[in-house]
Amino acid sequence: MTVTYVIEGSRITGPDSFWSVVGEAVNGPGGYFGRNLDAFADCLSGGMGTPDDGDFVFEWRDHTVSARALGHPETARYLDRLVARAHESNRSRLREEYAQAAAGRGPTLFDRLVAIIRDRAGPDALRLL
Repeated sequence: MTVTYVIEGSRITGPDSFWSVVGEAVNGPGGYFGRNLDAFADCLSGGMGTPDDGDFVFEWRDHTVSARALGHPETARYLDRLVARAHESNRSRLREEYAQAAAGRGPTLFDRLVAIIRDRAGPDALRLL
C-alpha cells in the first residue's frame, strides 16, 4: 500500500521551513528529513521514516507558492551561505551557481528539490498539486 506524505506548500517560505514541513510530513511534529540538499537526498534513500519497500509518494500541495518562495532570490541567498562554508575545491562552482541564481537563471531550490525527489524516489514519487 502506497504511503502518501503531504507537503503543505503554503507553509514554505524558504529552505528552513521546507525542511520543517517535509520532516513533519514524514516523521511527525518536530520530525527530521534533512536540513540541506545532500541530507534530503540521503533521507530519500531509505531508513529515515519512509517505507522500506519504497512505496511512497509526496503530494506537494500549493507547489506554486513553494516555487516562488524557493525561487532565484532564495536560491542565491542559499548558495551565498554555502560558499562561505564550502571546501576550497567547491567554491568556484558554487560562486558560479550563485551568480547564475542572482541573475535569475539556472535551477532554483524548488527545481533542485523536485529533481532530488524524482531521482532518488522515482519519477512517480511526486505529485505537484
